[in-house]
Amino acid sequence: MDIYLVGGAVRDRLLGLEVKDRDWVVVGATPDDMLARGFKPVGQDFPVFLHPDSGEEYALARTERKSGKGYTGFTFHASPEVTLEDDLIRRDLTINAIAQSEDGELHDPCGGRRDLALRLLRHVSPAFTEDPLRVLRVARFYARFAHLGFKVAEETLALLSDISRGDELEHLTPERVWQECQRALSTRSPACFFQLLQQVGALGQVLPDCINLSCDRLQQLLAHLSPPQPAERVFALLTWTLTEHLSLKDARALIIELCNHLRIPNRFRDLALKNREHGRALGQFDQLDAEQRLLTLKGLDLLRRPEPLEDLLMIGRAITPGLPEKRLTALQQLLQEIKAIDSHALMAEGYTGKALGEALAQRQLEHCMRYREAVS
Repeated sequence: MDIYLVGGAVRDRLLGLEVKDRDWVVVGATPDDMLARGFKPVGQDFPVFLHPDSGEEYALARTERKSGKGYTGFTFHASPEVTLEDDLIRRDLTINAIAQSEDGELHDPCGGRRDLALRLLRHVSPAFTEDPLRVLRVARFYARFAHLGFKVAEETLALLSDISRGDELEHLTPERVWQECQRALSTRSPACFFQLLQQVGALGQVLPDCINLSCDRLQQLLAHLSPPQPAERVFALLTWTLTEHLSLKDARALIIELCNHLRIPNRFRDLALKNREHGRALGQFDQLDAEQRLLTLKGLDLLRRPEPLEDLLMIGRAITPGLPEKRLTALQQLLQEIKAIDSHALMAEGYTGKALGEALAQRQLEHCMRYREAVS
């Protein structure tokens, strides 16, 4: 039994990046061998085991054969006869097909170290086209490493275009598409993800609501923020870019349709909608009158849930560059003052029913009016 560190852990170490997750491949072993050593089985389609102490994944060396449509349409074969090279040449990119033995020796049958030096994302073999998910994966790696100077090899771009012209992308589930998108949104260059999908003709198939996306505009907005940003903020800027020139009604419809189609978590949808509906007013908060300020705070539900304020202001800083740094502190103070209004004290003054509601609103307006004085 021989054990090798593989994939991203080896790649990132060679690039001088922090290694976060480690995956291992085991050559010359059977499932019974792994169980005898205390490993816990987790794989359904092929034998994957968790280390009894570290919890890291150990997969038996395997080969694969295309047997159906989509990224799940494969038959896997794992046995002690499968070699390390057999396992590595089934991987997607050369830079992900480097292994390291327990004594530190590198095994690189596909030229991954050469492509790391050349800053190239290059496919391992023609079998690359059998898995449509690799279109999204390559775009995500491009978004992750573009700031280091990485490009996609011309021959790999050609294969990505070939996949996009076929029907394989139609077999990707919305959940899997979103999983890759969410990871891409958290990279240093998220716009590169969509730009590459657009370049190879895949964007309209996997993200039909984004077919008219201006990647240059998205990059322009993101350039005002320090990367990487939380995925929720980047998604809000993505949807702003998609709907910037639409009516509010049409913008809401597109954002909701996109989120429903990909089954995107509500926190992404809610922040995107709040930004699209009230973000511009929040960015111009100092220029609003007291009633407009109060309406903006209520529209964003910040009187009840102030937590999204920082996210909204960071997004606003990208859309309206030059927002003062003190805006966050000033608005937080305003929200605290409004929250501190004591309805019981007003009731003690004799306000009840409709008059109580009007008195509360008047106090809120007074604080919104004094906000101008506080920041002037």
